Amino acid sequence: MLCQALRRFGQKLVRRPMLKEPVAENDPRRSLSTLNLVALGVGSTVGVGVYVLVGEVAASQAGPSIVICFLAAGLSSMLAVLCYAEISARVPHSGSAYLYSHVTIGELWAFITGWNFILSYVAGTAIVIQAGTLAFDILLGNQNSHTLHESITQQVPRVLVEHPNFFVVSFVYFLIELQTLRFSQSFMVTKVITLVKLLVLGFVIISGFIKGDLHNWKLTEKDFLKAGLNDTSTLGHMGSGGFAPFGFKGILRGAAACFYAFIGFDSIVTRVEEARNPQHSIPMSIVISLFICFFLYFGVSVALTLMVPYYQFQRGSTLPEAFLHIGWAPAYYVVAFGFLCSLLANVLGFMVPIHQVIYRMAQDDFLFPALARVQTGTCTPLMANVIFGIIAPIMAFFFGLTDLLDLSSIGILLTHSLVAIYVLICRYQPERRNWGNESEMQEENGPAAERLTLQGLLFPCSPNPTPLSGWVVHVCSSLLALLLTLLCLVLAQWPVLLSGDPVWISVVVVLLVLIIGITVVIWRQPQSSSPLPCKVPALPLLPLLSIFVDVYLMMQMTGGTWAQFSVWMLIGFAVYLAYGIQYSLFT
Repeated sequence: MLCQALRRFGQKLVRRPMLKEPVAENDPRRSLSTLNLVALGVGSTVGVGVYVLVGEVAASQAGPSIVICFLAAGLSSMLAVLCYAEISARVPHSGSAYLYSHVTIGELWAFITGWNFILSYVAGTAIVIQAGTLAFDILLGNQNSHTLHESITQQVPRVLVEHPNFFVVSFVYFLIELQTLRFSQSFMVTKVITLVKLLVLGFVIISGFIKGDLHNWKLTEKDFLKAGLNDTSTLGHMGSGGFAPFGFKGILRGAAACFYAFIGFDSIVTRVEEARNPQHSIPMSIVISLFICFFLYFGVSVALTLMVPYYQFQRGSTLPEAFLHIGWAPAYYVVAFGFLCSLLANVLGFMVPIHQVIYRMAQDDFLFPALARVQTGTCTPLMANVIFGIIAPIMAFFFGLTDLLDLSSIGILLTHSLVAIYVLICRYQPERRNWGNESEMQEENGPAAERLTLQGLLFPCSPNPTPLSGWVVHVCSSLLALLLTLLCLVLAQWPVLLSGDPVWISVVVVLLVLIIGITVVIWRQPQSSSPLPCKVPALPLLPLLSIFVDVYLMMQMTGGTWAQFSVWMLIGFAVYLAYGIQYSLFT
């Protein structure tokens, strides 16, 4: 009896939906070209992060080596992009990583993916709100915060005094929310705002090479003393100078934070059913938009650290302030205008993907049905908009910028690692026509008809994927995810490994042997031969590398970030176990 109950419970966790036929190629709703999609991806990705993230990370985590942080985060994002490109071509439906997980490995991981997606975008919107505070202060000459600070200091607690512009930004954010309820986003406006941002950031990059000083990448103790600072032994949070003042640990920590800058390109996959020739335009636009964003971030980080010594950045320092340092006051307001455009574009860009995920999860009854109610005439999820518009400002109010960056990054890192697992599993599965329940039932009955042998693991008889080989890859992928997580936990203790401790080294060797052995088993399984316009090369190595990099960057987060993330996940599991698993659409 208990075994049957556990089996039914397990079957609920892996239920998968039957997808409808995708929108026809000649449907008039398919109006978005590759250029539109690239503009959407760049507009959603290149935002306020570049204006506040560079100064924040350079000041306390990486210094000039922030350029390496962006390089590491960009390479990790590129691996994720390849996985997104293949799976969007394989499952040509508008959605996100939530939909892909739902149709590949079942509803439990779909819920985890969607819940983390919500965390990433809510935290990202909270960052936008905090950045909006800085943008308004810049345009108003910092008078706004000073005036509010003097007027409310005696009447409110200290925590409110430290966030005086919260009220102004929340009001503006609420107005933008109302606009999204009444009007659909215009791609012409998106392209214009994106063009303005590209021009402003291009100006910043050119300015950095004109006014930059390479000496700012190799500061020494003499430079600190000349600047009126104490010697490096008492600088504490300012590091020790040079290109990497906070060492290798600071670079890793900065790379994890910089991952936030690449959040947004996955919004392209929410427009699959509106794209012309989506199997080509979606992968192409994802790759192009990421390349553009990476070169912009890399160029801006180089320019900023060349123009301004890293120790002069303060918490809350923004990109426009660099032009005050070099004496270009008019440029200060030009870059501030680009900052404001990025603020607007980010809020508008975050609305569509998060609304779609919340709406789809509510339709699948993972979340409460009220979240699926839409406003008549606009088809905008009304209740989801209201709740999202409340939670994001609250997080902006009570969390610091670094905490929000880490929360947003950890959510998207986990999501990207899950997408890599989905691609790994999908490539080795038998062909499916509808990605639905019928094929799932065939797979459940399939492995029983075949016999699993050691020889069959390394030398499969069939040149095409079978239910048994697909099941083998499914199990091996789960084991690899666990082993890679354990390896990253051990490697996070790299100072102990460098000391030559034989116990830790033995653990690393055992884990590597197991990982290599299981990878070989996956590599020997037959792959799907279905033609796709975009496939991840070098399977299974690149998806596994993507998982390893993502998990290792997650291990660089602080204990406080993991505690906050754990609370968020506990809330999610409580919602799923109390409501979602009982009322799911596929019960």
